[in-house]
Amino acid sequence: MQHRQIYRTALIYSAILNITLYVIILFAFIYIRNSVMPEEHRNEISEQTMLIHLWFDFIETFLLSFVLYVLSFRILSMDLKLKIRIFLQNVSSFAVAMMLSILFANILLCVSNHYESIKEPFLPGMIIRDLFLSGFIILISLLKYMSDKQQQTALENKTLIAENMRTRYEALKNQVDPHFLFNSLNTLNALIKIDTDKAQQYVQQLSYVFRYTLQNKEIISLEEELNFTRAYCHLMQIRYGDSLRFVYSIDDRFNHYSIIPLSLQTLVENAIKHNVVTAKQPLTISFTTNDSGTVCVSNPIQLKKELESGEGIGLVNLSERYRLMWQQGIVIKQNDGIFRVEIVLNEP
Repeated sequence: MQHRQIYRTALIYSAILNITLYVIILFAFIYIRNSVMPEEHRNEISEQTMLIHLWFDFIETFLLSFVLYVLSFRILSMDLKLKIRIFLQNVSSFAVAMMLSILFANILLCVSNHYESIKEPFLPGMIIRDLFLSGFIILISLLKYMSDKQQQTALENKTLIAENMRTRYEALKNQVDPHFLFNSLNTLNALIKIDTDKAQQYVQQLSYVFRYTLQNKEIISLEEELNFTRAYCHLMQIRYGDSLRFVYSIDDRFNHYSIIPLSLQTLVENAIKHNVVTAKQPLTISFTTNDSGTVCVSNPIQLKKELESGEGIGLVNLSERYRLMWQQGIVIKQNDGIFRVEIVLNEP
């Protein structure tokens, strides 16, 4: 806690404590004097005398509580072990409370013109009261210290979790680019040997695709992701010809909803990697949206006998990216020979 904050907090706590305490005492005194105290004793202690005593008492306890709060907060903020800080807080607070009680009691005795109304137990009673007050202030200071410490720890933990999530997300996202680059270069190398015109078209589309993959965005609109996915699908069609088909049924009202970059491309890549794509058994990949704000990528299940080798982020990592970003993964379904992956879009 900074020095200014310590003084400001001590001032606020002291004001609340003493105003509350002495409003209660004042009303209690007025009630007792007017309703409980016998009439013959009322003239012995005038309201003016008691108000003077209460006023000086209020000043004394206000200054005492302010000093003790400042002392407690300063000691608790020291770079020492907690047990030592609490011990120093207790000893110093009780010592200060006793000294200030004696000082203000003597000042009150000197300035008061009503010595007969002040009895001998006044000073010990004042000291005992201030020692109880110092104990209460120590307790409040410790509770505030523990509460602040708990909030600080929770904030630090939340920051560490967020940083860890961001680091893990970046690590997962960075796995996409090398894998995509490796596959693209292999495809381009094959096309150059077969059809130079298609290879040229492939390079043009590939340049757009890589401009997209090089952007440093954690989320993007569905419209931008679809434009990129269409370019990627065009690359795949150049490679597979009529053996690979794409069907789009996307509601335009979801164009501005948010999605993680490369999500749809990953699903297309996954479908091509695991399924047979031939002229006799073409593969159709469909993109649809529903009224609940979900985009779905589906394809018929026609699995290869032997899966292609290679490392990709896969569906598991894609789901992990969504869990890290929005605390919800993707939904994978297999029904009636159809493989479906659903991604919940986030409203802008």
